[in-house]
Amino acid sequence: MPIHSISTAGDPRLLAYRGLTDVALRRKSEPENGVYIAESAKIIERAVACGHTPVSILMADNWLAKMRILLPGISDNDFGNIDVFTGSHTILEELTGFHVHRGALAEMTRPAPLSLDSVLDGARRVVVLEDIVDHTNVGAIFRAAAGLGIDAILITPKCADPLYRRSIRVSMGAVFTVPWTRIPQWPASIDLLKGRGFTTVAISPQNIGSQESQDLREFAAGPLDRVALILGTEGEGLSAASLETCDHSVHIPMSNAISSLNVASAAAVVFWALQGSH
Repeated sequence: MPIHSISTAGDPRLLAYRGLTDVALRRKSEPENGVYIAESAKIIERAVACGHTPVSILMADNWLAKMRILLPGISDNDFGNIDVFTGSHTILEELTGFHVHRGALAEMTRPAPLSLDSVLDGARRVVVLEDIVDHTNVGAIFRAAAGLGIDAILITPKCADPLYRRSIRVSMGAVFTVPWTRIPQWPASIDLLKGRGFTTVAISPQNIGSQESQDLREFAAGPLDRVALILGTEGEGLSAASLETCDHSVHIPMSNAISSLNVASAAAVVFWALQGSH
């Protein structure tokens, strides 16, 4: 692999790494350009192992010796001559907007979106993320999904990008392994899920919406086949339309005057509770 030592943050070859802390910009530019940024040697390695193609790699000078262990493995995947850029921490921080201390960054080719049919085929436990905007929460939900028996994730049009750098890092690469895609025309697509044999379940605090909410423990004990769990955005939770349309409303029983959990924490609790249900 060609290794280039950079001397300025203004190097035109590094445009993909410029302004990584500008969330609004990256949220728009990365999908439009068909790329995403993988952060840390471990995440890059996992992305490559899942068949994702690197475009280039950027790292601090002092990481090159450690990364040389990983680079041959990337090269062995026949991705061609990937440019590797190295520079001082000062230059990298000026370029990216933050201190790069996790080994390396890589510009990766964004994989083609999966079709809804392929994501749902054979799935029994599906999660829908309705307009969840915090990338940390998205990543944490993917990690919990991977570890707790979820087969697929659907995200609504306004949901944060699972392939945003922070989502990937928090998920520990689970966004590469859990099948996911964006679902159109939400919440109208709830009927689409019902038509495919899924019982749709709104996960919401108790006494929200017009239908009676069921205790998660009771719901998990019942006979369940194909289930689609709907999780709502931070703060406001699920939309009224989703609450009205879903087959069931389920809440996590709470105590000490606490009404709800953070959406990622709630997701993990629900996923765990449903692991043994059939």
